[in-house]
Amino acid sequence: MTSAAEQPSSLLHEYYELCKPRVVMLIVFTAIIGMFLAVPGLPPIAALVWGTLGITLQAASAAAINQIIDRNIDANMARTCGRPLVTGRLGMTESIAFATVIGLAGFVVLWFLVNPLTAVLTQFTLVGYAGIYTLYLKRATPQNIVIGGAAGAAPPVLGWVAATGELHAHSLILFLIIFIWTPPHFWALAIERRDEYAKAGVPMLPVTHGIEFTRTQVLLYTVLLVVVTILPFVTGMSGLLYLIGALGLGGVFLYYAWRLKFSPVPGLPMRTFGYSIVYLMGLFTFLLVDHYVRLF
Repeated sequence: MTSAAEQPSSLLHEYYELCKPRVVMLIVFTAIIGMFLAVPGLPPIAALVWGTLGITLQAASAAAINQIIDRNIDANMARTCGRPLVTGRLGMTESIAFATVIGLAGFVVLWFLVNPLTAVLTQFTLVGYAGIYTLYLKRATPQNIVIGGAAGAAPPVLGWVAATGELHAHSLILFLIIFIWTPPHFWALAIERRDEYAKAGVPMLPVTHGIEFTRTQVLLYTVLLVVVTILPFVTGMSGLLYLIGALGLGGVFLYYAWRLKFSPVPGLPMRTFGYSIVYLMGLFTFLLVDHYVRLF
């Protein structure tokens, strides 16, 4: 039996899990890299601190809204059946209130302490993910993750705008990289969880078009991704260090995608999914390191 002293800590943990912390951390990571890449030196400290806080709060709000809307789907999947709204550790009223408060707080922080453009773009991203993707696309089309991937690709653009107050073509290249990365990343997971998605009634690509077709799409998108990741070098945004890192990381991703298509074995989809996360973090790390190496 949980003691009274332990209950507040346990409740905080449930709200923490409601925010999908691992997903939000990756979002914030790419947003912060966007801030650093936007300027020749260090980004303004106010933009870095308040921009990171505001984007984090809005991303966490979007994640909470996603769980509120998807609670019935989550209940049918092993990966998500332990989420707070499914288990009943959090109720709908407090979850909606929590998502609303942190979402509004994030918007206020960005509007008044960063710049209005960042606030508006981040709000559009929240609506795109929590509203358009979760409410409609996820249940309407097997291309859900492709179209909805635009919201997940926005964070480096948001970071860039937070640091400079304006959109730039280079920030859109970062957007394009994550946009193309999202389908092979998520479809690898969907292959592994195909039966669960089918049970939940979600028209993921492996459910509607079969696993073999999905494997082909993962490979094709990975090839396209490797090509797109050359753009920072071609446009002069990054140098040789980044190019070498991008091609190395991309070569490993291609190896996984090739094996997934032509030599599939049990557990490979999840290993591919896991590597895709390492890949994105490594790619953005190379972008950052290369950016500062070139300054000196």
